[in-house]
Amino acid sequence: MKKIALFALLTLLLCTSCVTKKKFMMTEAARMASIDSLQSLLTDCRNTGDQMSAQIKKLLRDTTQMGNSIRQYQSMLSTNMTEQEKLNALLSQKKNELSERERTINELQDMINAQNEKVKQLLSSVKDALLGFSTEELTVREKDGKVYVAMSDKLLFQSGSARLDKRGEEALGKLAEVLNKQTDIDVFIEGHTDNKPINTVQFKDNWDLSVIRATSVVRILIKNYGVNPLQIQPSGRGEYMPVDDNETAEGRSKNRRTEIIMAPKLDKLFQMLQTSEEAK
Repeated sequence: MKKIALFALLTLLLCTSCVTKKKFMMTEAARMASIDSLQSLLTDCRNTGDQMSAQIKKLLRDTTQMGNSIRQYQSMLSTNMTEQEKLNALLSQKKNELSERERTINELQDMINAQNEKVKQLLSSVKDALLGFSTEELTVREKDGKVYVAMSDKLLFQSGSARLDKRGEEALGKLAEVLNKQTDIDVFIEGHTDNKPINTVQFKDNWDLSVIRATSVVRILIKNYGVNPLQIQPSGRGEYMPVDDNETAEGRSKNRRTEIIMAPKLDKLFQMLQTSEEAK
């Protein structure tokens, strides 16, 4: 019986040992499989990490390039803004200059219109004052903003003389009435002759005769009719500004004349023009 019990005990121990070793082997196999799985996962993680690192580096390069581009665009924008400001300032300046130029032009045009109206009124006044004289004695016309009264030598002087006739003095008196009311005009007295030579004790040539006749008219206007001497400027043109052909008696008669030229004073207009030129 003892032998039987001992045999049973040994058999039990042997069976227990076999079960434990089998379990151990199974556990060890599972552990190794887990280790392999973890190593594979670690490898995958490392690969993923390398890929992410490479992508991060690429993103950093792209970010750097983008930053440089942004800074370049900002610089260009700043430059463009500066140029735009300059252009705006220049445009504003040109607009102001244009406005000033237009204002000056309008003022000048107003002055020119006023001068033209003054010449028109002067022409009408002179024509009315000299209505009693024929066209053979004198003519009245307007040219280039001036009023011209051409008095023939038949009306004013004897042939070869600078002494005025009564009829001529009467015409000058009528004209003086207009001049004395027009204190803001300039008056130019021009003596003219034909081309027939003259050489007398009193006159050396036609030039001399034309000058003396012009000053004779000026003296009558000033002394007899009170015209302001500062308004009048006498001059002699001699034979050098004919209005007709000196080859005919009729033409020579037209050339022997004294012209009284009346023009509104242009001091303000000239001053404005000069100021405008200096401002350019």
